[in-house]
Amino acid sequence: MTEQVQHVHRVAQELFEKATDWVSFFREVLGVNGVIRQQFKTPDEMAEFEQTESYMQIQHMLARLRAKNGDQADSGKEPTRVITVRLPQSLHESLRAEAHDRHTSMNKLCISKLLQMVERELVPVEA
Repeated sequence: MTEQVQHVHRVAQELFEKATDWVSFFREVLGVNGVIRQQFKTPDEMAEFEQTESYMQIQHMLARLRAKNGDQADSGKEPTRVITVRLPQSLHESLRAEAHDRHTSMNKLCISKLLQMVERELVPVEA
C-alpha cells in the first residue's frame, strides 16, 4: 500500500502546485474516477487510506484551494447540482448558527462537512 499512497500523494501535490481550482482538484484526486479510487478500489482499502497522513494532507490541500478560489470555481467546466436534504429543524438551526459563528454561508459549511471522511460505523445503513 505504501507505493500506492506515495503515488496518490505525488499526483495530488502536482495538481495542487499547478494552482488548479478546488473542483478540478477534487475531481482528479478524490472524485469517482480520481486517482485515489483508481488506487484503492475496495471499501476496506479506501478506509485504510483515509487513515493515512497523506489523506489528511490532501484534505488540507483541498481546503486551501477552496479558501483561495471560493466555491464557484470551475463553474464553466463542470455543472453544479442541487440536492434537497430533509433534516430536523434543530439540526438546521445548529448548522445556521455554526455558519454564522464561522463567518461563512451554510452552503460553504455544508460542502466542507460533505468533503470530510465519515467513519463507516457512524453512517446508518438502509433497512
